[in-house]
Amino acid sequence: MALKGKTATPKPPFAFVPACAAVLAALGLALATLAPEPPAWASGNGGEPATGESKPQKINLPKAFKGKLPITELTEDEAAEHALNRLAFGPRPGDLERVKQMGLEKWIDQQLDPASMDTAALDERLAELKTLRMSSAQLLERYPFPQMAAKQRGLTLEQYQQKRQQQVQAKIAQLRQSGQFDPARAQEIRIDGTPQQIIAELSEAKLVRAIYDPRQLDERLADFWFNHFNVFARKGADLWFLDAYERDTIRPHAMGKFEDLLTATAKSPAMLFYLDNWLSVDPVAFARNRNEIVARRQQAVLFGACGAVFSPFGRPNPIQMARCQQQISRQRQQQMNAAANKQQQDRGLNENYGRELMELHTVGVHYTQTDVTQMAQIFTGWTIQQPRRDPEFNFEGRLHTPGAKTVLGYTIKAGGMKDGQEILHKLAGDPRTARFLSRELARHFVMDEPPQPLVDHMAKAYLKSHGDIRQVMRAMIYSPEFWSRQAYRAKVKTPFELVVSAIRATGADVDIALPLAQWVGRMGQPLYLCETPNGYPDTAQNWIATGALLDRMNFAIAVATNHMPGAKVDLGQILTPDAARDPQTALNQAFQALLDNQVTPATRDVLGKRLADPQILQARLDDPVGHINEGLIVGLVLGSPEFQRH
Repeated sequence: MALKGKTATPKPPFAFVPACAAVLAALGLALATLAPEPPAWASGNGGEPATGESKPQKINLPKAFKGKLPITELTEDEAAEHALNRLAFGPRPGDLERVKQMGLEKWIDQQLDPASMDTAALDERLAELKTLRMSSAQLLERYPFPQMAAKQRGLTLEQYQQKRQQQVQAKIAQLRQSGQFDPARAQEIRIDGTPQQIIAELSEAKLVRAIYDPRQLDERLADFWFNHFNVFARKGADLWFLDAYERDTIRPHAMGKFEDLLTATAKSPAMLFYLDNWLSVDPVAFARNRNEIVARRQQAVLFGACGAVFSPFGRPNPIQMARCQQQISRQRQQQMNAAANKQQQDRGLNENYGRELMELHTVGVHYTQTDVTQMAQIFTGWTIQQPRRDPEFNFEGRLHTPGAKTVLGYTIKAGGMKDGQEILHKLAGDPRTARFLSRELARHFVMDEPPQPLVDHMAKAYLKSHGDIRQVMRAMIYSPEFWSRQAYRAKVKTPFELVVSAIRATGADVDIALPLAQWVGRMGQPLYLCETPNGYPDTAQNWIATGALLDRMNFAIAVATNHMPGAKVDLGQILTPDAARDPQTALNQAFQALLDNQVTPATRDVLGKRLADPQILQARLDDPVGHINEGLIVGLVLGSPEFQRH
């Protein structure tokens, strides 16, 4: 949706620069280039690796800037940039100077207290995304499947689709006639009122928050925890549950107590549906309950639906009795046919959630198959009430496995729903959970293979604070490992991080974020569409395939040359007027603005040679050196190996 207060502006169609593949090859954008090892310029020795030294030279920073932060290996600019890249989604124009002026420690304190920041401007941008504020029940009612929508209107599916297509074409034609046609707006018209609008607006909101939310650390943690407790949008009804899952389950607990977050996910209809726990029941209890239901239905037929089976004097009415028996027989046959048609299985234990709760959500791979079975029994009866109408968590005690269970050495015998609550409490406080979560957080925020002392330090903070995520993050941020030369620009950006950081770095104004979301998917990370419960990977080796790198370069050039529908870049925020006629000046300024001038000699050489390209010089016979293509130069820098790191 077009964001409030903004008008989508037309963009000419974008033709990708043919030389991109050659540039990538020349830059050496191969697997080795983006391997986890830090590049040569990260040595802190003028762009050359340090020799004869066991560790980088100690750097003394002003206390007014760093406070109590243990920064000894990074310069002031590097430390500010590192914080903005790891604790935020990258710097915007002017952010480095603002952080330096404010003081790095004060900026971090502010990020650790997201409630203290004003979000009015962000809220205004999100106001047009109407699905974000709807309950799952409202989404199910207003954005039904096409088959249901057709039925509600008394049409066949074919008639409904034809009528809708006509309406869409009419709206797009009207947009063209008004002279305000924009591909991004046309795409929004095509999905308006359909289930696709739900995930489209979720994706737009995720990008808008990452780009504009002043609570950058809170937003990074919301992204981390959604991925940790991943749910797949195309798993049945989960598409209609995701808004509530992210809004009411993940975001409120992103920087709170882990036990609260864990419990909220366990009760979420989205998680219950995704991992099939809503169908998990004690087999014996289910069979008994089903037999009772069948008996009650037969009794209702006998004494209700058949009418006056008995006369007023208590004698059987032979005619009505015969009719009643025939109706009972028909009902039984219908039940048998329905069971055969649906291949109805005897519902029983489902182990999906029990396994992932241990392996992915808490302790890691420290369980046996017996633990999985016992854990599944603990969560029998944790289900969803009316999943297709008004989905809410419901505990069905009649379907719960009774008796004591033993899981991971814990004996659980509270009974009923308290079985699940007790094991969640035990898991949240388990030292194995502390270590597992600390390693995951350190991998995300520090480096692909975090140092064990850092993980131990964070785990200790977790246990001491009873799972307070804020305190674990504070322990990480105040560790020397976080500010080490080894950690500096050691991470490779995921597609989502690249898109957001490029928009922030160029100061682009986004009025429609859907095209950006599509680029994230094109580069291999479609939002809310990770099918497996372990979420998207968080290490470099998963994001540096050659084809994906070509997409990264094409995306960077599309943004910088203003060929990205829904986004507009003002290069005046990062380049001076002098850059308009001197390509070398433009390149140098782009290096400074986007990479703090920390560029390998190889990249400088390759991009320097590109400056004579006619596509950059925009040369004509009557004007051999006209206004240069500054956007293309900026795009090449955004697509460089250095910008892929953070």
